[in-house]
Amino acid sequence: MAKKQLKEKSIEETLWDSANKLRGSVEPSEYKHVVLSLIFLKYAYDRFVERRNELIADGKEAFVEQAVFYNAKNVFYLNEISRWGYLIENAKQNDIAIKIDAALAQVEKDNPTLKGALPSNYYSGLGLDRTKLASLLDVISKIDTQKDKEHDLIGRVYEYFLGKFAIAEGKGKGEYYTPKTIVNLIAEMIQPYRGKIYDPCCGSGGMFVQSMKFIEAHHGNKKDISVYGQEYTNTTYKLAKMNLAIRGIACNLGEKAADTFHDDQHKDLKADFIMANPPFNQKAWRAENELTNDPRWHGYEVPPTSNANYGWILNIVSKLSANGMAGFLLANGALSGDGTELNIRRQLLKNHLVEAIVILPRNMFYSTDISVTLWILAGNRKARTVEQNGELVNYRNRENEVLFIDLRQWGEPFEKKYIQFSGEQIAQIAENFHNWQREGHEQTYRNVPEYCYSATLEEIEAKGWSLVPSKYIEFKNRDEGIDFDTKMTQLQSEMQELLRKEDESKKELLNLFKELGYGLEE
Repeated sequence: MAKKQLKEKSIEETLWDSANKLRGSVEPSEYKHVVLSLIFLKYAYDRFVERRNELIADGKEAFVEQAVFYNAKNVFYLNEISRWGYLIENAKQNDIAIKIDAALAQVEKDNPTLKGALPSNYYSGLGLDRTKLASLLDVISKIDTQKDKEHDLIGRVYEYFLGKFAIAEGKGKGEYYTPKTIVNLIAEMIQPYRGKIYDPCCGSGGMFVQSMKFIEAHHGNKKDISVYGQEYTNTTYKLAKMNLAIRGIACNLGEKAADTFHDDQHKDLKADFIMANPPFNQKAWRAENELTNDPRWHGYEVPPTSNANYGWILNIVSKLSANGMAGFLLANGALSGDGTELNIRRQLLKNHLVEAIVILPRNMFYSTDISVTLWILAGNRKARTVEQNGELVNYRNRENEVLFIDLRQWGEPFEKKYIQFSGEQIAQIAENFHNWQREGHEQTYRNVPEYCYSATLEEIEAKGWSLVPSKYIEFKNRDEGIDFDTKMTQLQSEMQELLRKEDESKKELLNLFKELGYGLEE
């Protein structure tokens, strides 16, 4: 019998394996910054060399050390000490970590658009093993971005690492990363073709990246979009700037990393599209006497101190342009909270801002296994005509209706225990939503039991202003449509994985006792 051919590892997997070798001296929460900063330097170098060769070929060799000739083509200028070749030449030197710090500092100095994006005096303070760091540099050298004119390879590596880091850091971590499949769904539903796009808690910038990919997929022009964001955590703020720089996406993330509620970096912004994944059920987000007269709550009650969910909603509402669309995620509890939350929710509905409520499946996030809600808000829900990518689209008056969608039985498994939507599913969900919105599709949209229902404000008022979809969507038989064989296979796979990890932990514990001289037997 012929030997089974081993699957060749992708560059992403190879890089991940190399990064894992840094374990021990560096925590996973740290080595994402180690690896991604180096990937950024390699990307910048490949683009620099490509542009340098163009200048030489055009007879402009005298200008190859002038930054303006690089910046004009959206390429970062690199001083000699910032070039990847220089780092590789010195990779085995004892001071390689210091040289990497110097390279990053010089890149930022030579390119003002990168201000605040790169780590400062970072590598030399980590105490990294020189041999392992040299090995990582060698692996990253194998990434050839010159063959990839659209920079999809480097972007793919970046996305892969952000996802893997989020998984590795586990529950309570990974807030900087929203799974791409969810961002794709939001983009397809709110359709950010042209205008200002804003994310008040932008993490690593994934919402912006997928918005640009949406525009590319629909043959739009990326220059028609302006990007505005804000991020609280300084290291994540830097990740976002690097991520967007790799894609060539110009952005305004504010002057610094800052709390959106207490130090709003975009006070006067009115955005055409808002995409966000705020922290779920954020406690103690303001003191009792803080922000009580904030203009963002104008026309509504002040959001309660016990939970920031409605603070995020009203921040988003305050930034929404007259014809803007917003898609954002919240924990399901925001659908039915009472007291102040009920009063705010009632007013949002009476102001005709709530367009759709979409319940997502469990296990879509790396940081939590709960099911969450996608809210779609719209500044204008009257009958109107909108130009989208060169085409005129007519919208029906939906001011007195809300579309409820339940996707808890949708999705497909990946990474053993997580769920994602396929491209076909995202297209189907978005098409159903747009059929509900638009004129000329009256015969195409229909309420479907266990999937979707268009409820009137009268119906919602009768249900106590609750936005829980199951109060409106008809459920004939909750067991229908569930593939029990698939579910059982998934459960068996998860159980086998748990048993394997338990066995590994037991062996590690026994080995530890043996090393300590106790000599326990299995």
